[in-house]
Amino acid sequence: MMQDAHKAIAVIQQQLKELDGIFQDTMGTLNTTAGTERVAKWKSKTVTLLTESVGEKAGQDFARIQPGPSFSNDLVEEFTDLIDCFRSPLTSLSKSLTQTTPRSTGGG
Repeated sequence: MMQDAHKAIAVIQQQLKELDGIFQDTMGTLNTTAGTERVAKWKSKTVTLLTESVGEKAGQDFARIQPGPSFSNDLVEEFTDLIDCFRSPLTSLSKSLTQTTPRSTGGG
């Protein structure tokens, strides 16, 4: 089970890295429409990976996340909010898995 938890944490960290990459690329081009489409594809992939590595409940919970309405009329701010909407739950899940996973010792 410990090996599975470490794998799940690695999957979550990889997905956070990919999300940050989408954010950086989008901020570089300021094409928030393309960025939003990439986030939708990333979310679908992440749901599948979470279901496989963490469990069905985690995948379903992540799939249900929907960004709230935005009234700022600032596309960059709205995109940043979209990224944070997905980053926060993944970060929390990673932290909770890290806290429940016993640390492996060097075998000394």
